[in-house]
Amino acid sequence: MVRVTRATRVAAIDCGTNSIRLLVADIDPAAGTLVDLVRRMEVVRLGQGVDRTGRIAPEALERTLDAARRYAQTCAELGVEQIRFVATSASRDAENRDDFVSGVRAALGVEPEVIGGEEEAALSFRGATGVLASRYPGPFLVVDLGGGSTELVLGQDRPEAAVSMDVGCVRLTERHLRTDPPTGPETAAAHADVARALDAAAQVVPLGRTVTLVGLAGSVTTVTAHALGLPAYDPAAIDGAVLPVDTVLAACRDLLARDRPSRAGLGFMHPGRVDVIGAGALVWHDVVTRVRDEVRATGRELTEVVTSEHDILDGIAWSIASR
Repeated sequence: MVRVTRATRVAAIDCGTNSIRLLVADIDPAAGTLVDLVRRMEVVRLGQGVDRTGRIAPEALERTLDAARRYAQTCAELGVEQIRFVATSASRDAENRDDFVSGVRAALGVEPEVIGGEEEAALSFRGATGVLASRYPGPFLVVDLGGGSTELVLGQDRPEAAVSMDVGCVRLTERHLRTDPPTGPETAAAHADVARALDAAAQVVPLGRTVTLVGLAGSVTTVTAHALGLPAYDPAAIDGAVLPVDTVLAACRDLLARDRPSRAGLGFMHPGRVDVIGAGALVWHDVVTRVRDEVRATGRELTEVVTSEHDILDGIAWSIASR
C-alpha cells in the first residue's frame, strides 16, 4: 500500500523584545519539506523599558496586539490549520505578562507560549541547521541575537549544549548607549556586559568546538547586508552568505560608530532597527571575536561566518508538524 501524505498549513509566530514575526508555510513531515507562503516582520518594541521597569509598557502591548490581530487576519485568509505563538525575552521578564497572554489569546484564539531560553535556542538551532546541515560541516554554533537576549546553541544534528544570555540590541541600548553616536565609556560598559555574559556562557557551551558559526536574526542580517554593501535589504543575498571574520568585525565597528542619520540613510536599514543596530553590532562583534579566540585556543582557525534567514520561525513551524 502506498502511503499518501499531505502538507499541513501552519503559522509560526515569534514575538521577541524588538519585533513580532509571522511565517505561514506548508509542511510535509514525511517529505521533509517546508514551503514558505508568507514571511512578515513588524517592529513593535514589546521590550520597551522592561529592563528598567520590569513591566511591559501599555503602548508597547497595544502595538504588539495590533500586529497580532493583523496576523490573525492573514492566517484566516490563507486557511491556516494550526498556529503556534512563541514569546521570548521581554514577556519572560515582565511582571504583567498575564496581560500579554490574555491579549494574544483574544487576538488569535491560541495560547501564547512564553518559552525559556533553552527551548528558544533549540528552536533556533532546528530552524537554521535544517537548511545548512547539508552544506557545511559541524559542530554548528548557532547564535540567535535578539532584542533582549542572545541564544547560543552548539550541536551536530541536534542541540548538545545551549545557553541564553541576557544581552540583546534593545537591552544594551537602553542600559548603556544613550549618546549618538555612543561615547567611549558607554561602549566600554556595553562590551563589559557582553564579556561577562560570554564568560558565563562559555562554562555551559564549549565555544572552542565550533566548526561552523551561524548567525541569525535582524541584527546579524543587517550587519551582513552592510558587509555585503547591499543597496537595499535582499533576503536572497543575505541567506547563506559566507563572510570572512575580519569583514564581519569591520562592518560591526562601522555601524556602531555611525550616528542616527547615517544609519537611517543606509538603504537596507529597517526604520525600526535604526536606534538599536549599534548595540546589536556590538554584541555580534564580541560574540564572533570570542568564538574565534576560543577556536584558536584549540589549535584551529575560524575564518568565516555564515548568516541564515532561516531561524526560530522555521523551528517553530517544524515543531508544529512534529507534535
